[in-house]
Amino acid sequence: MDEKRVLVTGIGGNVGQGIIRNIKATSYNIKVIGTNIEDFSAGNHLCDVFYKVPYAYESDYVSFINCIVNQENIDLIIPSTDYEVYYLSLNKSKISCNVVVSSVETTSNYLDKYNTFLHHKAHQIPFGNSYLPSAYKHQFKDCIVKPRKGRGSRGLQINPKSLTHFSDDEYMVQELHKGKEITTAFYVTKKNELHGFISLERMLENGTTTNCKVVMTYDDALKKILQKIINAGQFFGSANLQSIVNQDGDIIPFEINCRISGTNSIRANFGFEDVKYTLQEYLYFEAPDTPQIKKGVATRILMDVIYKDQEDFAQVQDANTKHFIY
Repeated sequence: MDEKRVLVTGIGGNVGQGIIRNIKATSYNIKVIGTNIEDFSAGNHLCDVFYKVPYAYESDYVSFINCIVNQENIDLIIPSTDYEVYYLSLNKSKISCNVVVSSVETTSNYLDKYNTFLHHKAHQIPFGNSYLPSAYKHQFKDCIVKPRKGRGSRGLQINPKSLTHFSDDEYMVQELHKGKEITTAFYVTKKNELHGFISLERMLENGTTTNCKVVMTYDDALKKILQKIINAGQFFGSANLQSIVNQDGDIIPFEINCRISGTNSIRANFGFEDVKYTLQEYLYFEAPDTPQIKKGVATRILMDVIYKDQEDFAQVQDANTKHFIY
């Protein structure tokens, strides 16, 4: 099989690193080119070639990406961050290779969490009640203030004493529901069909899943919600729905990521291989494999990437720099 070249963005985070590990776990002959906003991260050792790029919202981001595409003969781009998903979708016609992103309208709706709420409300899709800070008059028993375009769990505040320093342009107030947190990854084919999904009940530290287990209890209800979401948008590839299941068993979605999410490396081992489906549809133009969901639990551990005889991080480039995992 001829070698293909895939560019994975955001390799400094667990999403991008999981995508690369999933690519390398397949039998496909793929060279991975990684990008990040920093010169060095834990993801460098996974990349065959690495490039530093600007933030996605900077004016020269697209030109940087195109230079890499042309220099490395990239066949496919898989973005791993919300901002890159949006800006690559916005500039898709300017990119000289295939990019796996949903439509501009859909990525815009889900980049901004308050717009997500308005979009779901307009289409009668369940979502956690939300207000702009100026409109919040203590309508909820408990609330959480979050950045409208926040990344991960940064900038969250629960039941702040005052909202005067939270601007409507940057923040939103959402009802804080208590219960089990579940993350549901789903894959939408080129034909706009729900290919399958998997849900994990999870525990988090600093916004990242540490322990999780496969749950199928809520599949029937979740499938109805996912179908409504797909009907109201233009999704392509993998996306992720985050929800709370309260003590009454009600499912309250509170966020959607319009991209492959951070548990991709875990769920691939439980029968939901959305990175592989992405490669099959967009790189090899094949029908994606049928998901075969299995029960199981997983935990994440800390490991070390050791670079002996290197005097500084600046000398570390990619997988070609001698290293080992300990």
